[in-house]
Amino acid sequence: MQYSSSSFKLGILGGGQLGKMMTVHTRKMDIHTLILDPSESAPARLSCNTFFQGDLLDYDTVYEFGKKVDVLTIEIENVNVAALEHLEREGVKVYPKPKSLNIIRNKVRQKTFYEQHELPTAPFQNLPVKTSF
Repeated sequence: MQYSSSSFKLGILGGGQLGKMMTVHTRKMDIHTLILDPSESAPARLSCNTFFQGDLLDYDTVYEFGKKVDVLTIEIENVNVAALEHLEREGVKVYPKPKSLNIIRNKVRQKTFYEQHELPTAPFQNLPVKTSF
């Protein structure tokens, strides 16, 4: 796949500071970059080719955005993973893989995964969350 071409489209879910840092390099490489972010004042808005404002957790919004690109990536973990899985089944290249994203977006699941696979990690403890005050 030819990445350095204006016909190639990279989608980024999230247009925060990390998204802006990515678009600095995609512009240099002539990669057409689309951003989806909930904020109309997202930092990457001015440095991408096409900006869409929308909810990163909404299935339809993420799915419709993902159909517009060749490769889809994230700059924030809190996105609709089910939509990413659907897009991947339809042939859109999604990085990181939705399966990996499902692990890393939940820090207890992530740390448990590290321990189970004997990967170095800081000690941790899963504390119950108090829901009423």
